[in-house]
Amino acid sequence: MIRRIAFAAGSLLVLTGCGEAPPTPETSPTTTATAPATASKPSPTPSGTQAAPPLTPEQLRVGTATDAVRHLAGEIGPRPGTSPAYHRAAAWVEGQLAGFGWQVHRQRFQTPAGVSWGIPVSAGESVNLVADRGDVRPGQPWLLVGAHLDTVPQAPGAEDNASGVAVLLAIAETAAGRSTRVPVRLVVFGSEEPRGETDDDHHYGSRAYVASLTPVERRSLAAMVSLDRVGVGEAVPACGARPGLDRTLASLRAAARRAKVPTTACSQTPNRSSDHWSFVRAGLPGVRLGSTPYAAYHSPADTPDVVDPAQLVRTGRIMLAWLA
Repeated sequence: MIRRIAFAAGSLLVLTGCGEAPPTPETSPTTTATAPATASKPSPTPSGTQAAPPLTPEQLRVGTATDAVRHLAGEIGPRPGTSPAYHRAAAWVEGQLAGFGWQVHRQRFQTPAGVSWGIPVSAGESVNLVADRGDVRPGQPWLLVGAHLDTVPQAPGAEDNASGVAVLLAIAETAAGRSTRVPVRLVVFGSEEPRGETDDDHHYGSRAYVASLTPVERRSLAAMVSLDRVGVGEAVPACGARPGLDRTLASLRAAARRAKVPTTACSQTPNRSSDHWSFVRAGLPGVRLGSTPYAAYHSPADTPDVVDPAQLVRTGRIMLAWLA
Protein backbone atom coordinates (compact mmCIF):
# COMPACT_ATOMS: atom_id res chain seq x y z
CA MET A 1 0.00 0.00 0.00
CA ILE A 2 1.21 3.52 -0.76
CA ARG A 3 0.18 6.30 1.60
CA ARG A 4 -0.64 9.53 -0.22
CA ILE A 5 1.61 12.45 0.60
CA ALA A 6 0.34 15.90 1.48
CA PHE A 7 2.42 18.09 -0.82
CA ALA A 8 2.58 21.32 1.09
CA ALA A 9 6.02 22.71 0.47
CA GLY A 10 9.24 22.61 -1.54
CA SER A 11 11.64 19.77 -1.03
CA LEU A 12 14.55 18.01 -2.68
CA LEU A 13 14.76 14.64 -4.38
CA VAL A 14 17.97 12.53 -4.59
CA LEU A 15 18.53 9.28 -6.63
CA THR A 16 21.17 6.54 -6.79
CA GLY A 17 22.27 3.79 -9.12
CA CYS A 18 24.58 0.98 -10.10
CA GLY A 19 28.15 0.90 -11.33
CA GLU A 20 29.41 1.78 -14.74
CA ALA A 21 32.62 1.96 -16.76
CA PRO A 22 34.86 4.97 -16.20
CA PRO A 23 33.27 8.23 -17.34
CA THR A 24 34.71 10.40 -20.10
CA PRO A 25 35.90 13.87 -19.03
CA GLU A 26 34.22 16.91 -20.56
CA THR A 27 35.63 20.33 -21.08
CA SER A 28 33.57 21.98 -18.30
CA PRO A 29 35.66 22.34 -15.26
CA THR A 30 1.69 11.00 6.68
CA THR A 31 2.98 12.50 9.80
CA THR A 32 5.14 15.43 10.64
CA ALA A 33 8.53 14.35 11.95
CA THR A 34 8.95 14.63 15.69
CA ALA A 35 12.53 13.40 16.03
CA PRO A 36 14.62 15.82 18.07
CA ALA A 37 17.02 18.08 16.26
CA THR A 38 20.71 17.64 16.93
CA ALA A 39 21.24 21.38 16.99
CA SER A 40 19.26 24.57 16.81
CA LYS A 41 18.77 25.58 13.18
CA PRO A 42 17.08 28.58 11.57
CA SER A 43 13.54 28.02 10.36
CA PRO A 44 13.21 27.96 6.58
CA THR A 45 11.68 30.91 4.82
CA PRO A 46 9.58 30.05 1.74
CA SER A 47 11.16 30.84 -1.61
CA GLY A 48 10.44 34.22 -3.10
CA THR A 49 9.94 36.17 0.13
CA GLN A 50 11.95 39.35 0.61
CA ALA A 51 13.18 38.16 4.01
CA ALA A 52 15.04 35.18 2.54
CA PRO A 53 18.71 35.80 1.65
CA PRO A 54 19.95 34.30 -1.62
CA LEU A 55 21.40 30.81 -1.89
CA THR A 56 25.05 30.52 -2.99
CA PRO A 57 27.33 27.47 -3.48
CA GLU A 58 29.89 28.82 -1.00
CA GLN A 59 27.46 28.35 1.90
CA LEU A 60 27.69 24.53 1.90
CA ARG A 61 29.04 22.96 5.12
CA VAL A 62 31.16 19.89 4.35
CA GLY A 63 31.05 18.76 7.99
CA THR A 64 27.31 18.11 7.72
CA ALA A 65 27.94 15.75 4.80
CA THR A 66 30.93 13.92 6.25
CA ASP A 67 29.18 13.42 9.59
CA ALA A 68 26.24 11.85 7.76
CA VAL A 69 28.49 9.44 5.85
CA ARG A 70 30.21 8.37 9.09
CA HIS A 71 26.91 7.83 10.88
CA LEU A 72 25.09 5.97 8.13
CA ALA A 73 27.95 3.78 6.89
CA GLY A 74 30.23 3.71 9.94
CA GLU A 75 27.66 3.31 12.74
CA ILE A 76 24.48 1.90 11.16
CA GLY A 77 26.11 0.02 8.28
CA PRO A 78 24.28 -2.24 5.80
CA ARG A 79 20.61 -1.19 5.49
CA PRO A 80 18.51 -3.09 2.93
CA GLY A 81 15.24 -1.27 2.32
CA THR A 82 12.98 -3.42 4.53
CA SER A 83 15.46 -4.10 7.33
CA PRO A 84 15.45 -2.77 10.93
CA ALA A 85 18.74 -1.02 10.12
CA TYR A 86 17.07 0.83 7.25
CA HIS A 87 14.29 2.07 9.50
CA ARG A 88 16.87 3.24 12.08
CA ALA A 89 18.68 5.13 9.33
CA ALA A 90 15.42 6.67 8.09
CA ALA A 91 14.52 7.84 11.58
CA TRP A 92 17.93 9.49 11.94
CA VAL A 93 17.72 11.25 8.57
CA GLU A 94 14.19 12.37 9.39
CA GLY A 95 15.46 13.95 12.60
CA GLN A 96 18.24 15.74 10.73
CA LEU A 97 15.83 17.21 8.17
CA ALA A 98 13.39 18.29 10.86
CA GLY A 99 16.26 19.81 12.83
CA PHE A 100 17.14 21.95 9.81
CA GLY A 101 13.55 23.22 9.83
CA TRP A 102 12.06 21.21 6.95
CA GLN A 103 8.56 19.72 7.15
CA VAL A 104 9.02 15.95 6.82
CA HIS A 105 6.38 13.42 5.84
CA ARG A 106 6.71 9.65 5.51
CA GLN A 107 5.46 7.68 2.51
CA ARG A 108 5.20 4.00 3.33
CA PHE A 109 5.19 1.33 0.63
CA GLN A 110 5.63 -2.43 0.33
CA THR A 111 8.76 -4.01 -1.16
CA PRO A 112 8.74 -7.65 -2.37
CA ALA A 113 11.24 -10.33 -1.43
CA GLY A 114 14.02 -11.10 -3.87
CA VAL A 115 17.75 -11.52 -4.33
CA SER A 116 19.85 -8.39 -3.92
CA TRP A 117 23.36 -8.66 -5.32
CA GLY A 118 23.43 -12.41 -4.67
CA ILE A 119 21.83 -12.37 -1.19
CA PRO A 120 18.15 -13.16 -0.44
CA VAL A 121 16.20 -10.27 1.10
CA SER A 122 12.77 -10.42 2.71
CA ALA A 123 9.59 -8.62 1.77
CA GLY A 124 8.32 -5.85 3.99
CA GLU A 125 7.52 -2.20 4.43
CA SER A 126 9.94 0.53 3.45
CA VAL A 127 9.57 4.29 3.62
CA ASN A 128 10.38 7.42 1.62
CA LEU A 129 11.04 10.69 3.45
CA VAL A 130 9.54 13.74 1.74
CA ALA A 131 10.73 17.15 2.97
CA ASP A 132 9.60 20.62 1.98
CA ARG A 133 9.40 24.20 3.22
CA GLY A 134 5.70 24.80 2.70
CA ASP A 135 6.11 26.79 -0.49
CA VAL A 136 5.12 24.29 -3.20
CA ARG A 137 1.83 25.46 -4.68
CA PRO A 138 -0.51 23.49 -6.98
CA GLY A 139 0.23 24.25 -10.60
CA GLN A 140 3.38 26.28 -9.86
CA PRO A 141 6.85 25.04 -10.97
CA TRP A 142 8.91 23.10 -8.42
CA LEU A 143 12.17 21.14 -8.31
CA LEU A 144 12.95 17.81 -6.68
CA VAL A 145 16.28 16.50 -5.37
CA GLY A 146 16.46 12.86 -4.31
CA ALA A 147 18.84 10.23 -2.99
CA HIS A 148 18.35 6.60 -1.97
CA LEU A 149 19.15 5.57 1.59
CA ASP A 150 19.18 1.76 1.30
CA THR A 151 22.11 -0.55 0.49
CA VAL A 152 22.69 -4.09 -0.73
CA PRO A 153 22.88 -6.54 2.23
CA GLN A 154 26.68 -6.92 2.34
CA ALA A 155 27.70 -3.26 2.00
CA PRO A 156 27.88 -0.46 4.60
CA GLY A 157 27.15 1.79 1.63
CA ALA A 158 29.35 4.82 2.28
CA GLU A 159 29.58 5.76 -1.40
CA ASP A 160 26.42 3.86 -2.42
CA ASN A 161 24.62 5.83 -1.18
CA ALA A 162 25.37 7.53 2.12
CA SER A 163 27.24 10.02 -0.06
CA GLY A 164 24.08 11.08 -1.90
CA VAL A 165 22.02 11.35 1.29
CA ALA A 166 24.85 13.30 2.91
CA VAL A 167 24.87 15.90 0.12
CA LEU A 168 21.09 16.10 0.31
CA LEU A 169 21.32 16.86 4.04
CA ALA A 170 23.97 19.52 3.43
CA ILE A 171 21.68 21.10 0.84
CA ALA A 172 18.76 20.97 3.27
CA GLU A 173 20.84 22.78 5.89
CA THR A 174 22.07 25.42 3.44
CA ALA A 175 18.72 26.08 1.79
CA ALA A 176 16.82 26.50 5.06
CA GLY A 177 15.84 30.14 5.27
CA ARG A 178 17.32 31.01 1.85
CA SER A 179 15.60 31.64 -1.44
CA THR A 180 15.71 29.27 -4.43
CA ARG A 181 14.63 30.05 -7.99
CA VAL A 182 11.48 27.96 -7.50
CA PRO A 183 10.27 25.86 -4.52
CA VAL A 184 12.25 22.69 -3.81
CA ARG A 185 11.25 19.30 -2.46
CA LEU A 186 13.79 16.80 -1.04
CA VAL A 187 13.04 13.07 -1.16
CA VAL A 188 15.03 10.28 0.50
CA PHE A 189 14.09 7.04 -1.25
CA GLY A 190 13.85 3.54 0.18
CA SER A 191 14.40 0.20 -1.57
CA GLU A 192 16.32 1.49 -4.59
CA GLU A 193 18.72 -1.45 -4.78
CA PRO A 194 17.80 -4.36 -7.08
CA ARG A 195 15.91 -7.46 -5.93
CA GLY A 196 15.94 -9.11 -9.33
CA GLU A 197 17.11 -8.68 -12.91
CA THR A 198 14.58 -6.33 -14.52
CA ASP A 199 13.57 -2.67 -14.30
CA ASP A 200 10.57 -3.73 -12.25
CA ASP A 201 12.85 -5.32 -9.62
CA HIS A 202 14.56 -2.00 -8.87
CA HIS A 203 13.81 1.56 -7.68
CA TYR A 204 10.77 0.63 -5.58
CA GLY A 205 10.70 3.82 -3.49
CA SER A 206 10.97 6.25 -6.38
CA ARG A 207 8.38 4.31 -8.38
CA ALA A 208 5.99 4.49 -5.41
CA TYR A 209 6.63 8.23 -5.14
CA VAL A 210 6.03 8.89 -8.84
CA ALA A 211 2.82 6.82 -8.71
CA SER A 212 1.56 9.03 -5.87
CA LEU A 213 1.97 12.32 -7.77
CA THR A 214 -1.23 14.04 -8.86
CA PRO A 215 -1.71 15.16 -12.48
CA VAL A 216 -1.14 18.79 -11.40
CA GLU A 217 2.10 17.88 -9.61
CA ARG A 218 3.35 15.99 -12.66
CA ARG A 219 2.65 18.89 -14.98
CA SER A 220 4.36 21.43 -12.72
CA LEU A 221 7.51 19.42 -11.85
CA ALA A 222 10.25 21.41 -13.59
CA ALA A 223 13.00 18.80 -13.04
CA MET A 224 14.40 16.25 -10.61
CA VAL A 225 17.99 15.24 -9.84
CA SER A 226 19.02 11.95 -8.26
CA LEU A 227 22.18 12.06 -6.16
CA ASP A 228 23.70 8.59 -6.37
CA ARG A 229 27.35 7.76 -5.61
CA VAL A 230 28.67 11.31 -5.47
CA GLY A 231 31.72 10.97 -3.19
CA VAL A 232 34.38 9.40 -5.44
CA GLY A 233 36.44 11.00 -8.21
CA GLU A 234 37.73 14.44 -9.13
CA ALA A 235 34.93 15.44 -11.52
CA VAL A 236 31.20 14.88 -11.06
CA PRO A 237 29.40 12.59 -13.54
CA ALA A 238 26.20 14.19 -14.89
CA CYS A 239 23.97 11.63 -16.56
CA GLY A 240 20.80 11.74 -18.63
CA ALA A 241 18.36 8.87 -19.16
CA ARG A 242 17.28 9.90 -22.66
CA PRO A 243 19.36 9.86 -25.86
CA GLY A 244 20.02 13.22 -27.45
CA LEU A 245 19.46 16.67 -26.00
CA ASP A 246 18.28 16.79 -22.37
CA ARG A 247 17.41 20.28 -21.14
CA THR A 248 17.69 19.33 -17.47
CA LEU A 249 21.13 17.84 -18.02
CA ALA A 250 22.21 20.96 -19.91
CA SER A 251 21.00 23.19 -17.09
CA LEU A 252 22.86 21.09 -14.53
CA ARG A 253 26.10 21.32 -16.50
CA ALA A 254 25.63 25.07 -16.84
CA ALA A 255 25.24 25.27 -13.06
CA ALA A 256 28.47 23.31 -12.66
CA ARG A 257 30.29 25.83 -14.84
CA ARG A 258 28.93 28.69 -12.71
CA ALA A 259 30.12 26.88 -9.59
CA LYS A 260 33.51 26.19 -11.24
CA VAL A 261 33.14 22.43 -10.76
CA PRO A 262 34.30 20.00 -13.49
CA THR A 263 31.80 17.44 -14.75
CA THR A 264 32.10 14.27 -16.82
CA ALA A 265 29.76 12.44 -19.16
CA CYS A 266 28.66 8.95 -18.17
CA SER A 267 30.07 6.14 -20.29
CA GLN A 268 26.73 4.35 -19.95
CA THR A 269 24.44 6.55 -22.06
CA PRO A 270 21.57 6.79 -21.60
CA ASN A 271 21.96 6.14 -17.86
CA ARG A 272 18.96 4.44 -16.23
CA SER A 273 20.55 2.93 -13.13
CA SER A 274 19.23 5.33 -10.47
CA ASP A 275 15.96 6.77 -9.20
CA HIS A 276 15.80 9.42 -11.92
CA TRP A 277 14.75 6.62 -14.27
CA SER A 278 11.46 6.20 -12.36
CA PHE A 279 10.63 9.78 -13.36
CA VAL A 280 11.84 9.59 -16.94
CA ARG A 281 9.99 6.36 -17.69
CA ALA A 282 6.82 8.14 -16.48
CA GLY A 283 7.44 11.03 -18.87
CA LEU A 284 8.91 13.41 -16.26
CA PRO A 285 12.25 15.29 -16.45
CA GLY A 286 15.00 13.60 -14.45
CA VAL A 287 18.80 13.28 -14.42
CA ARG A 288 21.49 11.81 -12.21
CA LEU A 289 24.62 13.18 -10.57
CA GLY A 290 27.27 10.59 -9.66
CA SER A 291 28.50 7.14 -10.78
CA THR A 292 32.31 7.15 -10.82
CA PRO A 293 33.46 3.47 -10.73
CA TYR A 294 35.27 2.37 -7.57
CA ALA A 295 36.70 -0.92 -6.26
CA ALA A 296 34.49 -1.18 -3.15
CA TYR A 297 31.19 -1.07 -5.06
CA HIS A 298 28.51 -3.26 -3.43
CA SER A 299 31.06 -4.81 -1.07
CA PRO A 300 31.93 -4.81 2.67
CA ALA A 301 34.78 -2.42 1.79
CA ASP A 302 32.37 0.45 0.99
CA THR A 303 33.28 2.22 4.23
CA PRO A 304 33.53 5.95 5.06
CA ASP A 305 37.22 6.18 4.11
CA VAL A 306 36.21 5.51 0.46
CA VAL A 307 34.39 8.86 0.29
CA ASP A 308 36.35 12.01 -0.55
CA PRO A 309 34.97 15.10 1.26
CA ALA A 310 36.16 17.28 -1.64
CA GLN A 311 33.92 15.38 -4.05
CA LEU A 312 30.94 15.83 -1.71
CA VAL A 313 31.64 19.57 -1.80
CA ARG A 314 31.86 19.58 -5.62
CA THR A 315 28.50 17.84 -5.90
CA GLY A 316 26.87 20.07 -3.32
CA ARG A 317 28.13 23.23 -5.02
CA ILE A 318 26.67 22.11 -8.36
CA MET A 319 23.30 21.49 -6.73
CA LEU A 320 23.25 24.81 -4.88
CA ALA A 321 24.15 26.66 -8.10
CA TRP A 322 21.34 24.79 -9.89
CA LEU A 323 18.79 25.63 -7.19
CA ALA A 324 19.86 29.25 -6.66
